[in-house]
Amino acid sequence: MARIGIRQVAAEAGVSMTTVSHVLNDVPNAQVRAETRERVLLAAQRLGYTPNRMARSLRTRRTGALGLISDSIATTPYAGQLILGAQRAAQEHGYMIVLFNTEDDPVVEERELQALTDYQVDGVIYATMYHRVVSVPQALANRPLVLLDAEPADAQAVDGDKGGGVPWVVPDEVAGGRTATEELTANGHRRIGFVTNVDDVPATSGRLQGYQEALAAAGLQFDPALVISDESESWGGYRAARFLLERGDRPTALFCYNDRMAMGAYRAAAELGLRIPGDLSVVGFDDQELITLGLYPELTSVALPHFDMGYWAGERLVEVLDDTDQSAPVSRLTMPCPLVRRSSVAPV
Repeated sequence: MARIGIRQVAAEAGVSMTTVSHVLNDVPNAQVRAETRERVLLAAQRLGYTPNRMARSLRTRRTGALGLISDSIATTPYAGQLILGAQRAAQEHGYMIVLFNTEDDPVVEERELQALTDYQVDGVIYATMYHRVVSVPQALANRPLVLLDAEPADAQAVDGDKGGGVPWVVPDEVAGGRTATEELTANGHRRIGFVTNVDDVPATSGRLQGYQEALAAAGLQFDPALVISDESESWGGYRAARFLLERGDRPTALFCYNDRMAMGAYRAAAELGLRIPGDLSVVGFDDQELITLGLYPELTSVALPHFDMGYWAGERLVEVLDDTDQSAPVSRLTMPCPLVRRSSVAPV
């Protein structure tokens, strides 16, 4: 079957090939009337026209491909929305995403960075599975680049600069921690434990800060003894929650660093004969639906905006590729984390 080209589209629409080229390539300042543009687009749709990417890349010096390189997102279902969001934005602008997964291995990352060069992608999204501070690899230094769920190690140094930095997007960890704790104080809880992570990452310090801010806003004294750190997995949540719940003056509510730790807290409560939410209210973080909807009662959680962050990163990378104003301020965004209410919180 012969490939449909702009000649056939022009004949179908009753216009010149130049007009078709201007419309399909969205040429700036092209003098094409709105009704003519619509007629061309409908003709292309009827004929099933698809652009010749090779010819377009020779003309524009672009391949129409964006690279997304990540640590282990591709193998992590709960963070996969980062990829889907970036892919949606890329598709809306006529790009495709080429995915590279480093498995968190420096040797593999070096190989994949070389593959990015071999594929001649137009720009790169450098993504991490959780909010991290990263040093941008030297191989990406001179490429159009956006960081996804990560901030550059020199972010403070470039703050306020015009150009020269890298756009990045991360979740608002502080506001998320505040939101989770406010849900508990709004239900009358005054002794609220925080089951948190031992790792020194932005989420750990940010969520703790939000917890403290919410307590202060409710007129409650921060008690360091109610903050217990452990591994951010279910067994860590179990150990930390069990320690808090065995106290004589146990908390009536727990804010858990993530949903996996909340799952461990559920086990600790069950072993101690405490009913959720009758005896103990629990709020998680991440909104991993495999956990939040699988627990009984279903877990109230603060959602990480993975899809929206991925979409923003894709949109911003396209803007970087199209931007001729190199003096524009660098874009950086902390994205809100909404609360998803379910059944694990009740008034005291």
